[in-house]
Amino acid sequence: MDVFIAKKKDTKMKIDKDFFLDEVKIYVKAGDGGDGCLSFRREKNIARGGPDGGDGGDGGSIILMVDTNLSTLSSFYHRKHFFAQNGTQGKGKNQTGEKGEDLIIKVPQGTIVRDESGNLLADLKKENDLFIAAQGGKGGRGNSYFKSSLNRAPRKTEPGEKGEEKWLKLEMKLIADAGIIGEPNAGKSTLLSQISSAHPEIAPYPFTTLRPYLGIVKFDEERTFVAADIPGLIEGASKGKGLGDRFLRHIERSRVLLHLVDIGTPYPEEPIVRFQKVNEELGFYSSSLSEKPQIVVANKIDLPGAKERFLSFQKALKSKYPLIAISALKKEGLRKLIKLTFNLLSKTGPSP
Repeated sequence: MDVFIAKKKDTKMKIDKDFFLDEVKIYVKAGDGGDGCLSFRREKNIARGGPDGGDGGDGGSIILMVDTNLSTLSSFYHRKHFFAQNGTQGKGKNQTGEKGEDLIIKVPQGTIVRDESGNLLADLKKENDLFIAAQGGKGGRGNSYFKSSLNRAPRKTEPGEKGEEKWLKLEMKLIADAGIIGEPNAGKSTLLSQISSAHPEIAPYPFTTLRPYLGIVKFDEERTFVAADIPGLIEGASKGKGLGDRFLRHIERSRVLLHLVDIGTPYPEEPIVRFQKVNEELGFYSSSLSEKPQIVVANKIDLPGAKERFLSFQKALKSKYPLIAISALKKEGLRKLIKLTFNLLSKTGPSP
């Protein structure tokens, strides 16, 4: 199969290395098929040389393919129109026209493809998963195809078919084993940076994390799992408040959730109330999110008064979820949390 791999065009505008794009609309146009050829054989000493017009070549298709080296859809920021090559016209001597090259567009793992109406067309989860986004047109038939006992010299040919063209919506959902969720400043980014090699931005103000981050967590010498730091969720997030539902979709593929609750700083509301509000937002967005296995992680146990608040929180939780107290900053309880997470993952199915 002849293919051409789409590359981002050079541009003066540079995209920041942390630029995160998880939704985009693109236009794809497959190649048209080549026309059939009208031709007759004319050779010395061959009377009535018959029709020998060849078929046109098929147009190239546009194919989406998963590339695990990509983590966002930011390559589509500057280029949103894609065209595959047309097939060429057939030739005499029954020669078929050349097929147009397929155009391969690389997308990150976890890309969902929808049509303009929002109908699901493909869910690209695995490495090298393929989806034919636009089918190339078939080449038209040459006049040699129409020869018969009743029509020895047909002058009929077919034009090539038009290639498919359409607008597509691409939506990326991160694929992670464990999704780290919680309110802003609960310590999610600090936790991910301490248990993996990821380096999310960390600062003492709300909504520091403006994009999800992935990190590989090492359980032992041979076994690992992938954790994702999801930007902070607040009341009304399912309706777009704060960073809104833009990032809730990334939790959908997580097999388990690590729900961080800040018990180190006194708030007007009890930790159990803030915990319940985040869970409510998960349920408002999707019932499947609220049903995911959770480990409740009481963070900042090292701060004054935190142990007393932890005991109250533990009592209010009523053993509904596995609960562990940690200090992500001081690295207290992290090894126990990793083990607890890995054991829970071993009991759950693959990413949805």
